Amino acid sequence: MEKEPHQFRITASWTSGRTGIAKCDTVPNAVRFAAPAHFGGLDGRWTPEDLLLTAVASCYTSTFRALADYSRFEYADLEVEATGTVHKLNSGYTFGEIVTHPVLTIVRAEDHERALRLLDKAQGLCLVARALSAKHIFLPSVEVAVQKGKNKTSQSRENTGENREQENNREAAG
Repeated sequence: MEKEPHQFRITASWTSGRTGIAKCDTVPNAVRFAAPAHFGGLDGRWTPEDLLLTAVASCYTSTFRALADYSRFEYADLEVEATGTVHKLNSGYTFGEIVTHPVLTIVRAEDHERALRLLDKAQGLCLVARALSAKHIFLPSVEVAVQKGKNKTSQSRENTGENREQENNREAAG
């Protein structure tokens, strides 16, 4: 395992009026962004808030993929939705909570419990989620892929009474 720290760098600047551009040395395409329309920005551009939620969802997706590969866990699909709620405080705006809702479609129903364990483990290992101080709610779902002549079934913690909240800044357990 590499012991040296990894460093990531982007640059962002306003290009004109109410729009900006973010660049990264390792990616050829720049991202054009603006403040959200309800904060005086422009519609039709990525916002910093969108990009934060993109970082949460894409990091979770990448972490789960690596964990599934390492664990030799086969699945049909993973879709991750991230939502954030912004609140105004006396000191300014803040994310009150971020909800990550991965929906994992598995091939075999007997892999359901293992799938939930891997979803939980990926949340605990997700670098971006661990870096955030906002309350982070995790709502995983596992679905069995449709087989010919059978209906798709879905079971999630929210409907099995096992919903567990996980916060990014939780203490590390030995």
